[in-house]
Amino acid sequence: MVLDQLAHPIVQAPLAGGPSTPSLAVAVSEAGALGFLAAGYRSGSEVAGDLAEVRERTAAPFGVNLFVPGRDRPDPAAVRAYLNRLRDEAARYGAEVGEPRGDDDDWTAKLELLLRERPAVASFTFGCPDPEVIAELRRAGVEVWVTVTDPAEADIAKRAGADVLVLQGIEAGGHRATFADRDDGEGLGILALLRLVGAGFEGPLVAAGAITDGAALAAVLCAGAAAAQLGSAFLRAREAGTVEAYRRALEGDASTALTRAFSGRQARGIRNRFLEEHSAFAPSAYPQVHHATSPLRAAARRSGDADGFNLWAGQAYPLARDLPAGEIVTSIGAEARAALAAAARRPRSQPT
Repeated sequence: MVLDQLAHPIVQAPLAGGPSTPSLAVAVSEAGALGFLAAGYRSGSEVAGDLAEVRERTAAPFGVNLFVPGRDRPDPAAVRAYLNRLRDEAARYGAEVGEPRGDDDDWTAKLELLLRERPAVASFTFGCPDPEVIAELRRAGVEVWVTVTDPAEADIAKRAGADVLVLQGIEAGGHRATFADRDDGEGLGILALLRLVGAGFEGPLVAAGAITDGAALAAVLCAGAAAAQLGSAFLRAREAGTVEAYRRALEGDASTALTRAFSGRQARGIRNRFLEEHSAFAPSAYPQVHHATSPLRAAARRSGDADGFNLWAGQAYPLARDLPAGEIVTSIGAEARAALAAAARRPRSQPT
């Protein structure tokens, strides 16, 4: 297993949409953790270029994350109503509302790339690939990880043949990895999810959800995880592609919330004007809403207005550090070892 090869039980979350870069994946893997490339929102040829760059710069293992195409059929009237609402928002930034198209995120080309290039790990979000796809990847020597958010999804991934389950708690930043978009305000926290899924899955579990320092890493290791997947912890890394306005927002302490306003799928981000004004009206319509808001969000990023684009972050994002990615890995790893040692030294009550 790839996890057995790591010096630190840390996995870099894929961080699709900008923060993911080959430099970040290389730095994390070179530090003894597992770096990841995000294939989401990118064409197969773009991902091929990223993969080649990582391979050129490190011999360490790394992973590639794909979005599983959804089967949801959004309400066209609800999508039209939301797009009409966004006209003034677009005008604010001198942009146009994008075409609300559906697509499969270049799924076939990316699967062919994984089979051809054989990264150490292929991970999947928004669903579980068919068992035949998983079997083909495993025959090619690629470990298959599937992200799940509850025991029912874990059972589907287990029966499909996944090698590793990535458990995403409700605390996590970015998109909910649910197999179907749903209102998920009562979703499971990562500790409960670890214990419930761990009771029925013998393979390794990777915990994700507001794990931003060594103490939190130690906690999930004690609860049964083989490693933790960290996202917000790497958003301020020097190698991340996080834009400056986003970095400034990460220095604050505003609360986070789940929203469909930016993409049409539930995702957790820092509260800003766009989230507050549009969340109540956004339909469940991914990727249609994602494509419709993309020009607006891009314009807001260019203007440096953090109130106009998504600021994905987990609930513990204020603990993220502005450091090189390798230092983030080694410091969190050292803190986790210290926390585990301190817990082992705690005095025990004597029986009376």
